[in-house]
Amino acid sequence: MRKRSFPAPSIAQIAGSPARRYYTGGHLDRTRAVADLRARTHKLIPRFALEYLEGGAGEEATLHREREAFAEWRYLPRTLTDESHRDLTRALLGREAAMPLAIAPTGLNGVFMRHADTALAQGAARFGVPFIQSTMSNDRMEDVAKVDRLRHWWQLYVFGGEEIWQELLRRADACGCEALVLTTNSQIFGDREWDDRNRVGGAWPTFGALVDAALHPRWLASTMAHGMPEFANVMDFVPNDRRSFFDSANWIRDQMPRTLSWDDVARIRARWSKPFFVKGILNLDDVRRAIDSGVDGIMLGSHGGRQMDWAISALDVLPEAREIVGNRIALYMSGGIRHGTDMLKALALGADAVLAGRAALYGLCAGGADGVHRALELLHDQAMNELGQLGVPSLDALDASLMRRMHGMPMPQV
Repeated sequence: MRKRSFPAPSIAQIAGSPARRYYTGGHLDRTRAVADLRARTHKLIPRFALEYLEGGAGEEATLHREREAFAEWRYLPRTLTDESHRDLTRALLGREAAMPLAIAPTGLNGVFMRHADTALAQGAARFGVPFIQSTMSNDRMEDVAKVDRLRHWWQLYVFGGEEIWQELLRRADACGCEALVLTTNSQIFGDREWDDRNRVGGAWPTFGALVDAALHPRWLASTMAHGMPEFANVMDFVPNDRRSFFDSANWIRDQMPRTLSWDDVARIRARWSKPFFVKGILNLDDVRRAIDSGVDGIMLGSHGGRQMDWAISALDVLPEAREIVGNRIALYMSGGIRHGTDMLKALALGADAVLAGRAALYGLCAGGADGVHRALELLHDQAMNELGQLGVPSLDALDASLMRRMHGMPMPQV
């Protein structure tokens, strides 16, 4: 029997009393936080897939910091204010979104369920926020684009010759993607030790991992019944003798140019006339370079703690980045968004919007497109409540004067 997921001990408990546990059942309306969706994910998904979803690079210091940074910021709530007309809507790229959040690009979602990228898009479209589809996704962008009312953005990895990214841009434009997001911090693959420990020779899962996967029949039926996923948007570029799942992944990784530079950003900018973001920036000098490069926005982030270990979090550098950027281009941040309070903290410290990656994937694993929608709904409702608790009527009233940094605070157990 699998061990149930329990919350960490709380100041509200004495020696584990009263007993507490996350909700892991199938009634999504009973979930109260993304933590419940995460607990259900751990119940349903085999170990090797969980490691891919949850793990970080190296000693996972960057992964840890993404959550720890939010714990250091505390609110200064106002009282006796009009809280009757709270509103989380905000214009993203000139169009209203239900809240200032987009679903972050994540690759290889087919390991969680078949047509996972389409389900993520459906959940995002239904709620009214953008979905950023990854180059390494498992559903063709043209199929995802058919989702009704979808705000479809495309994330670009540069690999191989220039004809590859040029063709991907042509297709993204043709199927109506409204923005391009260039990921800049993945040309060298992160040292993901724990993920590697579940695989033999960098490829097939270990025997123990395969046995564990076999004990998850629901996951097998929803994910592997039709075989291994493939990287549907780039498979035409992969040599015929390298098109098996692990071979294609390793071939694409080997084709990532170590020479990616701001000159490449300029070439991509010249080819793409719609809004263009660069993603994966943490250094303030790179923030300055991005402003001068002609892009329309920056997405601060550490790639979910999966690339460089012992890096700062996006939240650590956000206030300084905002000061540099001013109002010249958009400033988004990614990393560690698990609760509506996280979104409000990021907005108060200078972000125009945030990206949520794992939070949406927990919803996906827990309940498909409905689970994605529920994850977004929970983030929205928590932020709405906290906006009232904070005593401000709208996002425009949020700023750093409502925050205090308390160093050394414990990390939230989410």
